[in-house]
Amino acid sequence: MAISFSKKEKDKKRRKKNRDKQLRREQKKLSNSKPPEFMFVDENGNLTTERPDESQKAEVAIEDIDVSTPKGEKPAGSRFEKTGFVKFLNLDKGYGFITDNNSQISYFVHIDELGTSAREGSKVTFEAGKGPKGPVAMSVRVH
Repeated sequence: MAISFSKKEKDKKRRKKNRDKQLRREQKKLSNSKPPEFMFVDENGNLTTERPDESQKAEVAIEDIDVSTPKGEKPAGSRFEKTGFVKFLNLDKGYGFITDNNSQISYFVHIDELGTSAREGSKVTFEAGKGPKGPVAMSVRVH
């Protein structure tokens, strides 16, 4: 029984692959260059195979190491802080609207965010936020 052409080609490729693999093994044995087992970090933060010089090692006190970011104070000028005036206020229902001086956008405000001294036309400073139905004014301060 004769062997088909495709079987001969597959057998030929398999033998070539095995020969190439054997050749690579022999070249690897002859070169004797092993990849580095350990890597070190130099003073610039780069990886190197050379051990760093112990004489240039700096002593660091444990107290000088910051593990977490310290809590900072809230910045004085928030990028969301805006100025405006109370356009509409319904104390019975507990809500109102503030209009921004710059963009003329109307912000919803709940009575809990607004002080008791607020009236329609009062000048206010507030932080803009997003609510479920649109822009919302938070942390409102009456001037």
